[in-house]
Amino acid sequence: MRHFAIVGSGPAGFYTAEALEKAYGDQARVDILDRYPVPYGLIRFGVAPDHQSLKAVSKRYDKVADSAGVDFIGNVSVGRDVSVAELLELYDAVILAVGSPHSRKLGIPGEALGGVIGSADFVGWYNGHPDYADLDPPLTGTHAAVIGNGNVALDCARILSKSRREFEGSDIVGHALDALDNSAIRTVTILGRRGPHQIAMTPKELGELGHLEEAQPVVDLNDFPPREADDALEPGQRKSVTILRDFADIRANKRKTMIFDFFAKPLRIEGDGKAETIVVERTELDEKGAARGTGETYEVPTSLIISAIGYSSAPIEGVPYDERGGKFLNEGGRIADRLYAVGWARRGPSGTIGTNRPDGYEVADLVAAAMPSGTAGDRAGAAGLKRLLESRGVMPTDYDDWRKIEENEAANARPGSPREKFVRHQQWLQTLGR
Repeated sequence: MRHFAIVGSGPAGFYTAEALEKAYGDQARVDILDRYPVPYGLIRFGVAPDHQSLKAVSKRYDKVADSAGVDFIGNVSVGRDVSVAELLELYDAVILAVGSPHSRKLGIPGEALGGVIGSADFVGWYNGHPDYADLDPPLTGTHAAVIGNGNVALDCARILSKSRREFEGSDIVGHALDALDNSAIRTVTILGRRGPHQIAMTPKELGELGHLEEAQPVVDLNDFPPREADDALEPGQRKSVTILRDFADIRANKRKTMIFDFFAKPLRIEGDGKAETIVVERTELDEKGAARGTGETYEVPTSLIISAIGYSSAPIEGVPYDERGGKFLNEGGRIADRLYAVGWARRGPSGTIGTNRPDGYEVADLVAAAMPSGTAGDRAGAAGLKRLLESRGVMPTDYDDWRKIEENEAANARPGSPREKFVRHQQWLQTLGR
């Protein structure tokens, strides 16, 4: 019997478990570890609460978790409760699928001022992540700025701009819904270093902005190249740019505006103890398509600044780490003998949820090639891990525990919502009688 440990229960972790089970059948046991008593990682804590269709992929993960050869071991923090070195003693291979849970820093003066937060924090706050339940973002000012030109930036801008009614059917947590309902923000400026042709925004997410009840998107067509230049773009990118262009034709008079400010490089954030303005330099594209400053600067008033410029994985003791890429050092997913990385922990924060499936299967193939089906291992696996955790006073949870938590969250839901998430670690454990 082979024993495999996957650290992280998000999409990359579950797809890798699915692939390993297909490769080994009943000749292997796959344990999916997570620091929280609840699974799904990015699906639970990252996907926007008003995108329930994307969260439905968890039903596929349910099937994986219900498989005889797969177990969920929650409430275990690798690095605190057990080390990677100890896992390698217990398992034939360890696959890190921990994602990229931390926001990249802006690296500009004033970033430490109050009111400047990373998108991971803000997204975690409205999605019920226990690390960010007490974030309390400043929503009393009329202006907010979101730095970034990807889908996460769009999520943050959209969440700030929606009416309470538009959150019906979502699983946004109650404390965030109430705070957003009372928000004074009326203008959200989306700052991007480069232009419309360089955005990393998908058509679906962009298109939503044109149909909000109380907010309208605003673009300046002077930021766009001639329309015929769009022909050189990939189809999806061309569709996104077309949607942006069409925003210029919107003539609504709504309470809120979302301003796309392209060719805008943040230089510094100013304010007396808290953010009040962000100083921006106008940019242009050089011959390689990179943004370069023109020397022209201006100020954008804002009391809330959300940095959505990317994510990074947290280093783990004993695992080689790429500081620049915010991921673990690896070659095609292999970090070292019997140690692998998958998903964002492998390639950095790129791609969609679906990108993690071929990625997980590729790493599973590497594992299977190193340990062909039919070869035996003599590691202790989950039994050894649980003995070690018990000796340290750690109480792991399993998938049945998660089902109990899920039932309670569904029972506590406001009308029309699929669940009201618990946002405290202790709430999860209390639900289990611990």
